[in-house]
Amino acid sequence: MENSEVQSALDPEGQTEESVSEQLLIPDQPAPADTSEVQLKAIVEAVVYITDEPLSAGQIAAALQQPVDRVARILEDLAAEYSKPEHGLTIREIAGGYKISTKAEHHEAIRAFVKNLNPPLKLSLAALETLSLIAYKQPITAPEIMEIRGVQGAGVLKTLLDRKLIATSGRKQVLGKPILYKTTKEFLVQFGLKDLTELPTLKEFEELGRLSLGEFSDEAPPVQSEPVAPTETQTEPPTEEPSAT
Repeated sequence: MENSEVQSALDPEGQTEESVSEQLLIPDQPAPADTSEVQLKAIVEAVVYITDEPLSAGQIAAALQQPVDRVARILEDLAAEYSKPEHGLTIREIAGGYKISTKAEHHEAIRAFVKNLNPPLKLSLAALETLSLIAYKQPITAPEIMEIRGVQGAGVLKTLLDRKLIATSGRKQVLGKPILYKTTKEFLVQFGLKDLTELPTLKEFEELGRLSLGEFSDEAPPVQSEPVAPTETQTEPPTEEPSAT
């Protein structure tokens, strides 16, 4: 019985070419070389996940040898899918590329969780003040920063340079030609900004500052609802500390 079935499978007589091919597991034609939409979507999702730097649709398309418009459409689909409330992650455009990160509404819970794992690595208040000044007034020189903050900050600038949060931006064409400083792409990545236009306004910065000051010390007295009247400081310093968030 079994031999006759094998013989029948191998004998094309009385059988169509299609049925013989199916029995012998021989495809009629080779599988298409094109990557399916589902598979490509999975690959793009994985690529965005594993890379530290935000990648543009063009960069991903070139690496995967796919049309840019196809990859861009997939990125938009992924962003829409991850925006659903059942996802704790989000895919959004940051610093000219796409990056996967936690959703803003879960930051407090995640921050509390991370604090229980390891001591948090933070910038000092002096570094946060200096970084805030550079972000809002860039390009800016070290003497200009010192004039606003009222203290020397060479060590702080070195720390920010080492962490690649700021970079030099030429020299100011004045006496002495001091070096100008600006924020970097790494700054945008670390603070989850698409570009500098997403920086909070000074009023929003004050609110964030009052919240963050409560985090630094439980023993600190309540912060006044209005900033202290300016003395030698003129603009940003009262609002810079909140960058800790």
